[in-house]
Amino acid sequence: FPFPYTPYLIQERFMAALYSALEAGRVGIFESPTGTGKSLSLICGALSWLRDFEEKKRQEEARLLALEDSGQERGERPAAAEPGHPGSGGAAGEPGWVTAFLQKKEERDMVDRLKEEQIRRKKREDRLEKIRHNVQLKYATKRKRSEEDETKRLLQLSKEVISEGDGVDVLEQLDHNEEELILAEYESDDEKKVVSGLEDDDDLEEEHVTKIYYCSRTHSQLSQFVREVQKSPFGKDTRLVSLGSRQNLCVNEEVRRLGALQLINDRCMEMQKNKHEKKSDEEMEGKRRRASRTVCPFYSYEQMQFLCDEVLVEVKDIEQLVALGRETKACPYYGSRYAIPAAQLVVLPYQMLLHEPTRSAAGIKLKDQVVIIDEAHNLIDTITCIHSAEVSGSQLCCAHSQLLQYMERYRKRLKAKNLMYIKQILYLLERFVAMLGGNVNQNPGCQAVSQTGTVLKSINDFLFQSQIDNINLFKVQHYCEKSLISRKLFGFVERYGGPVTAVKTNKENQKLAGFQNFLLTLKQGSDKEGTPQSPPLEAENDQLRTASPLMQIEGFLSALTNANQDGRVIINRQGTVGQSSLKFLLLNPAVYFAKVVEECRAVIIAGGTMQPVADFREQLLSCAGVDPARVVEFSCGHVIPPENILPIILCSGPSNQQLEFTYQKRDLPQMMDETGRILCNLCNVVPGGVVCFFPSYEYEKQVYAHWEKTGLLTRLATKKKIFQEPKKANQVDQVLVEYAKCIKRCSQAGGQMTGALLLSVVGGKMSEGINFSDDLGRCVIMVGMPYPNIKSPELQEKMTWLDKTMPRAAGQAPSRVLIENLCMKAVNQSIGRAIRHQKDFASILLLDHRYARPAVFNKLPQWIRERTQVKPAFGSAFAELRK
Repeated sequence: FPFPYTPYLIQERFMAALYSALEAGRVGIFESPTGTGKSLSLICGALSWLRDFEEKKRQEEARLLALEDSGQERGERPAAAEPGHPGSGGAAGEPGWVTAFLQKKEERDMVDRLKEEQIRRKKREDRLEKIRHNVQLKYATKRKRSEEDETKRLLQLSKEVISEGDGVDVLEQLDHNEEELILAEYESDDEKKVVSGLEDDDDLEEEHVTKIYYCSRTHSQLSQFVREVQKSPFGKDTRLVSLGSRQNLCVNEEVRRLGALQLINDRCMEMQKNKHEKKSDEEMEGKRRRASRTVCPFYSYEQMQFLCDEVLVEVKDIEQLVALGRETKACPYYGSRYAIPAAQLVVLPYQMLLHEPTRSAAGIKLKDQVVIIDEAHNLIDTITCIHSAEVSGSQLCCAHSQLLQYMERYRKRLKAKNLMYIKQILYLLERFVAMLGGNVNQNPGCQAVSQTGTVLKSINDFLFQSQIDNINLFKVQHYCEKSLISRKLFGFVERYGGPVTAVKTNKENQKLAGFQNFLLTLKQGSDKEGTPQSPPLEAENDQLRTASPLMQIEGFLSALTNANQDGRVIINRQGTVGQSSLKFLLLNPAVYFAKVVEECRAVIIAGGTMQPVADFREQLLSCAGVDPARVVEFSCGHVIPPENILPIILCSGPSNQQLEFTYQKRDLPQMMDETGRILCNLCNVVPGGVVCFFPSYEYEKQVYAHWEKTGLLTRLATKKKIFQEPKKANQVDQVLVEYAKCIKRCSQAGGQMTGALLLSVVGGKMSEGINFSDDLGRCVIMVGMPYPNIKSPELQEKMTWLDKTMPRAAGQAPSRVLIENLCMKAVNQSIGRAIRHQKDFASILLLDHRYARPAVFNKLPQWIRERTQVKPAFGSAFAELRK
């Protein structure tokens, strides 16, 4: 492979296995704990294969075209058998000459298609080459764009002057700004009338070339990855496109100010719809004058085509793409979508790829393409979360009140079909609140729930018991999505949902006083309910309060359209109706992943720590109907030498107390004291930073309080400054900066204090994505085994579903395997934070004798398992650590 980039990170076996998986069209599960080098290995191996694939394809095209040309020069006729000539018939018994004729026709059609592809490819390459080398062309395009903007501005100014002179009649005494709040006429049966967001000209869409879709978790990870690609040998001549959400790519400040993602999406789509409806409005101008509708100045085909070409010419990350969009006055969100067909490498967050409506809206076509999903250890959880939904009782009541007031105000202006669907949504909201034991006409914060607790129901049972089985949820969901009702409702609430003094005192607005007062009582009620019992989601997420609750409810309605066996509805009744909630839980993520696997040529699921991989094979691939022969699994070792890591399973502490942090024993004072003694001994010999992971925030807090009471915390503080992981995400960076500064200061100054101790939590903010490299993590300690809470209704339902649908593995029930896998995935992610590059070194301590059990031990990553020592006593383990 032509890849001279940090050679020690590129392992020959890894690259060869990846190449063969892509060549054979396999589904690969790849594990390589090499940080950024692993991601670069993946993409460089894939791009090498893609170059070879394109070269082979071009050679085959050239051969077929040469055969066609030579046949035409000689004037050969198709090699078809004469009628009655003996020959082998077709598969259905047709005469030989018919089969030969059809075969020849297919060949000719294929040759014609190849010629068209060649012409399109040549035009594209010539255009990109011209842009790449002709600087004057760029300046000419910019100058032309400035002139067009000035012309548009003057035309708009003249229109405004004329409209002011004529005077505008307001329809039915409505404020002209309210015109945009009215729902457009809805035609559910005619899909062709739905605006797609792209230009109507079919010739604009290019045919998709064979490409690689590279997915990771976050936009920041993708930006980091793109910057590495820019530095690699592939960075100069690879057509790369970065995709993202409107929230990340929108350059229209008016839209960006909305904040919430759903509001930005709805506003953007509405502005597009206004642009498409502009012509029809202008045609009706002679009959009646309509209020002007806002269109996005950045949504112009010429501007976005220019941005598309710029993106394909040179590799750009998301930040550079946004800057280019502002400079060229073109929408980066749609401009990047225009570039997808011609791109060789498309970089996107994997939520965009795994959610089918988002995938189709972005113009992503997976047929015969390659998909690489990096950082895939949480893939099953991600698919489950994307397709699950939860709504609270207060959101349901608030949405009902808003929608009812909206319908009453604009009833005379709404078409019959709009009214029908709005009434159906209102009925659904009434029934949902009734299922929580409440009434939509009363304040949810004041309605006490008679029977508290959690109940799980199948989708069909929930629909029957809530008496909504006679409503077609598919049509209601489609209506909500296409009519933009949540956006219209949000605009209505923005206008009339504020303080009473902000509203003009006319008759229409006085009717809304009750609505405003109701919203105020909702807000006051939610403020009073700010107790530890209230749902933390509403307290932490301020964006949801500013958005219309109908947006959350649309997600729940969509979830209810799943097959009955693939999900459950959880009815959680707590205290008041406002605190209660309805939640849809997806049980079978394979139904959504199956479509990805079926369409793609090859799928690579990769990560630094993928063990245990049984979940991927059974819950994702087997349930998706993937042939086991198509699945290939590959794991390679770490780049560090064996002596740079010391993993130890410690079975007992300094006072010979057996270490077993089960739920029954971990709260014992002697167990917490023994953990403290271990830490004190380690902090005496380990330099730099020590990171200690606890199973939960509650247990970490309990142990910290116990150590504080016994004085052990003071002893620890003489050697290491103690830091605790914060619960709030916005405080994590500050703690990490202080932790790193302390370690650096201690290493430079010397003295009695040798570094810092960070008390962290498995599954918390610091167990994934944080690099405790070098002195930041010379020792990682895992206290106990972080098993999930098996009393959780969601987990219990998942376990029951697995036991019913999955076969037993090695004598173990699938539910038991799931619990162990969830535990060990969390452990593997946490202990992998310490070793981050080739020259790094660290020790890893697993404090619990249960880690030595074969079933658990074998689920450690191979590169750790091969070097792990099991120590029954603390003395021998401490001696190894001192070395």
